[in-house]
Amino acid sequence: MQNPLRRRGVRQALAAGLCLGLIGGARADEGDAADAAAYQDADVKFQSTYVWQRHGAFAAAYSGPNSLSAQREPRSYTLTATAFMGARTWPGGELYFNPEMVSSQSLSDLHGLGAMTNGEDQKGGGPNPTLYRARLFVRHTWGLGGGSEAVESAPNQLAGAVDKNRVVLTVGNFSVIDIFDNNAYAHDPRTQFLNWTIMTHGAFDFAADTRGYTSGAALEYYVGDWALRAGRFMQPRESNGLALDPDIFRHYGDQAEIERGYDLAGQPGKLRLLAFRNRARMGGFQDALDAWRAGGSVGVPAVAEVRTERAKTGFGVNLEQALSADLGAFLRASRNDGQSETYAFTEVERSLSGGASIKGTAWGRPGDVVGLGFVRNGLSAAHREYLANGGLGAFIGDGVPPAGLSDRYDAEQVVEGYYSARVAKGIWVSLDYQRARNPGYNAERGPVNFVGARLHLEL
Repeated sequence: MQNPLRRRGVRQALAAGLCLGLIGGARADEGDAADAAAYQDADVKFQSTYVWQRHGAFAAAYSGPNSLSAQREPRSYTLTATAFMGARTWPGGELYFNPEMVSSQSLSDLHGLGAMTNGEDQKGGGPNPTLYRARLFVRHTWGLGGGSEAVESAPNQLAGAVDKNRVVLTVGNFSVIDIFDNNAYAHDPRTQFLNWTIMTHGAFDFAADTRGYTSGAALEYYVGDWALRAGRFMQPRESNGLALDPDIFRHYGDQAEIERGYDLAGQPGKLRLLAFRNRARMGGFQDALDAWRAGGSVGVPAVAEVRTERAKTGFGVNLEQALSADLGAFLRASRNDGQSETYAFTEVERSLSGGASIKGTAWGRPGDVVGLGFVRNGLSAAHREYLANGGLGAFIGDGVPPAGLSDRYDAEQVVEGYYSARVAKGIWVSLDYQRARNPGYNAERGPVNFVGARLHLEL
């Protein structure tokens, strides 16, 4: 019988070869023509990203079903490849389609942290390369004057010009954070910080399937230095599931955001305020505790046994500020009501993150970027009590402490640093380091060190 690890390695090699073949072969004769074009009727771009991570052994007084393994885990990886296809369809209209492939192996089966360490890692992933539709959407722009501004060619963005004052409607299949909670310095795990709760608001339980995508509509209004956004999107049929619930008037994720651009000491900045409200069949932490106690406290409390129609609300503040032509800083703070189980993102109910990134111009490498960030995440009182009594969430749950030990909750804290080196046109190699204290919000475990590397290609 063939060694299954060997078969897995062959599959990964074939998938990587396919990705690199697509990237190397497509548009090879066009050079920089698309980037230099002032106007595009259609365009195709590609990306492929490989992320490798590991963590060392760390101290843990006890572990449970959803703990990060205290033993050394020498290898996890994600490999993604995406084609970004776009075309103008009618005056003001654009159509985009993104087929995507993923293959992955997660640390501890994606358990043990609220602040997961790889933003490319998907729930329910696996080593077999899987091809799926990531995005299929239309965008229509109504110009309202106020002068025009250039739009550069980018993935899912055709080069051209738009009115500074405009209304933009996006409808179809895409990611909520394609439009909401953007940040110039911490938003894209393929090129910037990898940690889930640094790339976006930790407490933003945004509607998404297990791959991070959903279907719905968003409306944006740009006027002067202001932008207003609102959108409604489908929730998964069940907590952290792949299938989406088409009953968008019963189960949904709503969000609204206001953005203000400004200059500070001659440098640009943006402030964004976000509010969201989700509705779905979710289990409540207090309901699970009450049911468990009413049953004589046999076993452990379980949110899956008390699911009912519930709403979850939350908000976030997002700041980005250029400090010079090469240096920029960011800060995020978010919070949700903390009463219901994590439905689509990660197990965080209070979050504060920030950091800075600097281009390598000072040392003669303007295409390089160094980033340093931090995040501090917390849980609500009801969620903490649920975990202390052995309850399990989608990602965390260290079980009931053994005799002689009590639950020692503490905020989960992560620092991350990366160096991204541009080694050739469209090719970047990055080194990444993360250190997590109190993984899974448990002061009896950790700290734990993660090291990683990333290869990112664009065409």
